[in-house]
Amino acid sequence: MLLVLPFLIALVAVTILHPRVVHIARLKNIVDNPNARKLQKEPVPILGGVVVYFGIILSVGCAVGHTADYASLLTVITAMTLMLYTGTTDDLLDLRPLPRFILQILAVVLLLVSGHYVLDNLHGLFGCYELTGWISVPLTLFACVGIINALNLIDGVDGLSSGYCIMASIVFGFVFLLGGSDPAMCLLAAGTIGSLVPFFLHNVFGRKSKMFIGDGGTLLMGVLMSVFVMQTIQSDGVTQLFAHGGYSSVAFTLAVLAIPVFDTLRVMLGRMCKRHSPFHPDKTHLHHLFIELGFSHIVTTIIILSLNTLILLCWALSGALGASDEVQTLTVVCLGLLFTWGIYGYFKRLERQAPETFARIIERNRRRNPKRDGIFLKLRHWIDRI
Repeated sequence: MLLVLPFLIALVAVTILHPRVVHIARLKNIVDNPNARKLQKEPVPILGGVVVYFGIILSVGCAVGHTADYASLLTVITAMTLMLYTGTTDDLLDLRPLPRFILQILAVVLLLVSGHYVLDNLHGLFGCYELTGWISVPLTLFACVGIINALNLIDGVDGLSSGYCIMASIVFGFVFLLGGSDPAMCLLAAGTIGSLVPFFLHNVFGRKSKMFIGDGGTLLMGVLMSVFVMQTIQSDGVTQLFAHGGYSSVAFTLAVLAIPVFDTLRVMLGRMCKRHSPFHPDKTHLHHLFIELGFSHIVTTIIILSLNTLILLCWALSGALGASDEVQTLTVVCLGLLFTWGIYGYFKRLERQAPETFARIIERNRRRNPKRDGIFLKLRHWIDRI
């Protein structure tokens, strides 16, 4: 019941609200217009984050108090609200990177000071256990702001950011449930999944009901993923669960977020090497590469989610085989680099050195993309009518 109730409340709430917000956004011209950097061909409403936020808050509000005291969620909700307003303002007014960055830091500081969420223990990784404040605070700021931006920057094709956060919330929620000491986090994960599922369906299959989650949605999702990461590290129940099985909780959190984190590092370092701002928009993300290779949006989303799932499975296998925390972490890092830096670098080099082969790959991928007919059109018609 702990998971079912908030999931259903969020699912029903977003299902009802989504088409109405789409109508308002179109009526008021609150849309994302196509340009040379963006992949859509027509204006699309961008208030998806508001709908997802509403579903999560309603599910938490209705479920609070049934099994435990959820007062600790107040700080998380406040940080989510700050990021929602920051991102939505950016969607509407196109904020400069500096104020966005400052507000992201402020949200993490709020989690640190008021909610006591902090990365303060590496649980023996490389011989490190509890961290002093002068190490844990900057580490928390760096990691959480990085996660927030990674989730924001992965939002480039239909279903990718929402599908990714559904996957991550399922994994984190399952771990919190097994840990047995984090009912508030279980509730939050279930509400997040319930809110994102109907949005994902509209985003991927809808036409008239299609809406982007926007920066408001990706930034609040970034805060949520940051909280899940920190709670995984801090939770006694989760720590004991991983220690009993011989798994590294630090490697686990990195595995869950591997593709966005390593792809964002690659993109930002590449921009800085070109003497551009790390926040300078371009089309060098992994999802841009797969689109360039001729894959459709949904196939690109499936590929990236599959790559990240494979990293998680390899991490779990390494732990099951008795690998040390260090080996588990290095396994995740190596696979993360291979699936982001390696894949991107290989195909870009192929494009330069063997353009004819590169063109044949594109043509083959385009022919193999799923056809948008039959079941797809029936599903689109059904989704648009909800």
